[in-house]
Amino acid sequence: MKKAEFIQIGIRTLDMELEELRRLRQVMDKTFAAACAILLECKGRIIVIGMGKSGHIARKIAATFTSTGSPAFFVHPGEAGHGDMGTITADDIVLLLSYSGKTDEVVHLLPLIKRLGVKMISITGDPNSVVAKTADVHLQIHIKQEACPLNLAPTSSTTATLVLGDALAIALLEARGFTAEDFAFSHPSGSLGKKLLLKVNDIMHAGKDLPLVTAEVSVASALVEMTSKQLGMTTVVNANRKLIGVFTDGDLRRWLDKGMNVHETAIMDVMTRQFRTIHADALAAEALQMMEREKINSLPVLDKNDQLIGAINMHDLLRQGVL
Repeated sequence: MKKAEFIQIGIRTLDMELEELRRLRQVMDKTFAAACAILLECKGRIIVIGMGKSGHIARKIAATFTSTGSPAFFVHPGEAGHGDMGTITADDIVLLLSYSGKTDEVVHLLPLIKRLGVKMISITGDPNSVVAKTADVHLQIHIKQEACPLNLAPTSSTTATLVLGDALAIALLEARGFTAEDFAFSHPSGSLGKKLLLKVNDIMHAGKDLPLVTAEVSVASALVEMTSKQLGMTTVVNANRKLIGVFTDGDLRRWLDKGMNVHETAIMDVMTRQFRTIHADALAAEALQMMEREKINSLPVLDKNDQLIGAINMHDLLRQGVL
């Protein structure tokens, strides 16, 4: 098969599935709204059940619900018949996925779910199927043809089911007023979580790790402090420990070019007096934004009373993944 033929098959598959997704808009009616209302009132968890390829889609839908503020998990219908039904409580809501609407493993669970008094929402391709008719709300996916040329392998149908699950999750997300901060709390290890949750005081250098010298010391002494603290800078304070300047590796290079004698020059004579600072309760992402905007690599950190308490540099942010 030639490269062009592979490309044509890929385009054909995309076009077929896109067409089926456009047809899915027919589901966006009062029935969809009813399903959302039931899910929104759930006091427990959303139990998503599916077998085979529908099972794979069910896992993804459950994960999407959970990460967007609607606690959910996947239950394998085969395992449910061997003990996992015990995970379903009367406060839960069950979302059943079965394109045929008559998957044996799913059908066998229907009487048990009904006995618990749990509300059911089904997604099938057959509104007359037993799964569709047993559910409190049925959402039909209108698939004319799978993308598979044999019309056998679940392709368009699984894509449509997944997208419908996304639509439910996003509708609930907006109804709950779920925010980016809420998302970050459920993804604390991800890059978004670090950007939205990590604060400057979580990673700043403080106490004995804070590079600090008084204004009267020589540049040579300041260099010893800079080297030992390894931040590429030092803060400069007066007798009252008030921050009055900073001195960085860049400052050192510029003054050496001018012939500065590091042993005879006081740090107050060469320090930078116009500098940026950041407060300890600011987000680490704000520190990164300021450094990039000002083209600097480090920042002194102040408390709420504008007293010097720490320092932070670009490497700290890189190590924490705040990019």
